[in-house]
Amino acid sequence: MTRTSGLVFLLLAAQISASQTLTSTGKEFVVVFPENIAYYHPSSPENKIWITALHNGTVITISPPPAEGSPQNLIAGETKSFKMTQELGKLDFSNSLNSAPFEVFSISDKTINITSSKDVVVQAISIKNRSVQSALVIPADKLSLKYFLPPVPEIEGTTDQGVLVVNVTERGPFRLIIINPSYDTVKVAIKGGGEISGDIKSGEVAQIWVTNTSTSQFVEADKPVAVFFSHPCATQYDCTCGLLHAMLPPAKNRTMKFPVPPVLAEQASILLSDQHFKGYESFKSYSAVVQSAGTAILYQPSLLLTLIPEEEFGSCFVVPFIENKKNFLIIVVHKEHKDGIHVGKVPLNNADWQELKGTDYVSTNLSTSSPNTLIWHNSSTMAVYFVGNENNTWFGNPAPVVSVTPDFRGCAVTPEEINILYDAKSWQDSIQSCKDIGLHLISLSDKNLQKHVCSKLPKNGVQNVWIGMRRSSMTGDWYWLNRHPFNNTNWAPGEQVGDGQCGVMSLKSSRNCGWNDEDCCKTIHPVCYRDPVILQI
Repeated sequence: MTRTSGLVFLLLAAQISASQTLTSTGKEFVVVFPENIAYYHPSSPENKIWITALHNGTVITISPPPAEGSPQNLIAGETKSFKMTQELGKLDFSNSLNSAPFEVFSISDKTINITSSKDVVVQAISIKNRSVQSALVIPADKLSLKYFLPPVPEIEGTTDQGVLVVNVTERGPFRLIIINPSYDTVKVAIKGGGEISGDIKSGEVAQIWVTNTSTSQFVEADKPVAVFFSHPCATQYDCTCGLLHAMLPPAKNRTMKFPVPPVLAEQASILLSDQHFKGYESFKSYSAVVQSAGTAILYQPSLLLTLIPEEEFGSCFVVPFIENKKNFLIIVVHKEHKDGIHVGKVPLNNADWQELKGTDYVSTNLSTSSPNTLIWHNSSTMAVYFVGNENNTWFGNPAPVVSVTPDFRGCAVTPEEINILYDAKSWQDSIQSCKDIGLHLISLSDKNLQKHVCSKLPKNGVQNVWIGMRRSSMTGDWYWLNRHPFNNTNWAPGEQVGDGQCGVMSLKSSRNCGWNDEDCCKTIHPVCYRDPVILQI
């Protein structure tokens, strides 16, 4: 094994591992539906869970089971919705208006547990009259230990009273909803400007009311938890109120930039909170980006939308559809990568792009009427939001990320794997070495794949690599190991094919991954490969 080849192997493996942690996919989820008393109506809201399977033969178990029953066996690309009756109850407020923040600590076991045999994405929605709120559900294994609390938004009729009002619904305080998805009890503390702590048992959820302070506050736990920021009936328009609900993002170890979609920004404020700052930021005419190492949530009447940092953009998203509502996709992408976006199998052409001032990004919004939409980029990453609007009432959430690894073939639910092996071997032995790790010696019959793989492999280490190309001893014709036609060739410039029977690819920066023939017994590092699994909807 050479030092360089080992480094290449580890680098490629690390890229795959890191990309998988940034997706919204998983096998275990815990869902809660917050109290929704919008429009002061005594009827129950309509609560639903959407589950999208990414692989065939996906078996779903939901506990407690919905009316439709459980488990479900789904095929790749199929989305199934389930009506749920579980809802968090009313949060009992203290009779004293002078109670300290976080004094109310209400525990409930009204959680919904979802387990799956294979990776899925999960979204939730609560509808009551015109009040609609949707949420992306993060898998249990991708939750965090620390979350910064946003400032409470200033809402006329809800948070503008000067004193805390607890006996009038729409003037009640905002609340934190903290979920323990683990199999053990979790210790939770709310810190900053005083501290309280408590225990949450496995599968339970805590509700804590919160008032505004100028001090940065955060939730910290000894095991991963999910944290939501919610109000059951915040004042909106025409003397109505509606549910506000948003997932808090995990605290970051560095400051990130959050591009703000212009279609939502002009009437909005951004709720920011991290270790060093807590406050509001209004839309600026000269800049459409905010920075934070913690929470960044866009607020406008009826909507709390968790913003996506540019470091967590994805390449493929699954977007649901809510019947009888106006559904939209909002896309934010680098201005040089507008042309690689696809909606399903169709390239996105003639979109109305809007510049995000002070950034290199552009944004567009598209109406959608498909029951389930797949949106992906063939060469770059982007941010996608699922939003809706009805009579000036917004709802929405970040779209579920299926993949953060762009692929020219489509939405890669399982990324391709490209490995330059540690040991240099003969061409024949290289075939077996690739098989030993579940891969195959790469065949490059497709011109797009040639360019794609060339862009992935480093040009400052191994000089030449075996590929799955050989000359027939009977006819002298070249062929690929995967038996695809040998049409789109990429011989190195000026190369005169000699007596070599096997194909090598040059990784020298000046050779553009050109091919040469070589003696099959020569020891060269092979490129092993596994095709991605492409999701079709």
